Amino acid sequence: MNISTTTPHSLLLRHWRKQRGVVAIEFALVFLFGMVPLVLFTLSGVLIFAAKQSLTLAAANGARAALHYGTDAQRQSYACQAAQQSMQWLITFSGETPDCSSAPITVSAPAACASGAPTSVQCITVTTSFDYDDHPFLPGTKTVYGWVIGQPLSSTATIQIDTSGG
Repeated sequence: MNISTTTPHSLLLRHWRKQRGVVAIEFALVFLFGMVPLVLFTLSGVLIFAAKQSLTLAAANGARAALHYGTDAQRQSYACQAAQQSMQWLITFSGETPDCSSAPITVSAPAACASGAPTSVQCITVTTSFDYDDHPFLPGTKTVYGWVIGQPLSSTATIQIDTSGG
């Protein structure tokens, strides 16, 4: 009679030795195909949020700068320069050269304000924008964020100037 000297413990030990390194390979695959895209997706989301915050700050700073004393053309120039400084990283990233009459920075000429404002008040509107579809922060995220964003990111700020002199 032949009795095998193999015990359940030795079988488990042999099976365990065959599996050596599999955990490292599984971790590498999960990290590569699971964690890296998640981190990149989160990073691009944070960059989009930072861009939106920069656009809001740029529009607000541009509108505040338009309050400086001067002619209408000077006020528009002050607003444009202030907005440009506040969103310089987006302008550099996109490679655009703002002229303040079209995107990414638009400064309106002083005009009558919306209804309800006195006739002696004029408004200047500063609009800043960034087209993520044309300049995605990370390659490949244009498609992912295209359905979420759908249009250029933008922000608008309006100031009222009392022209009555009193």
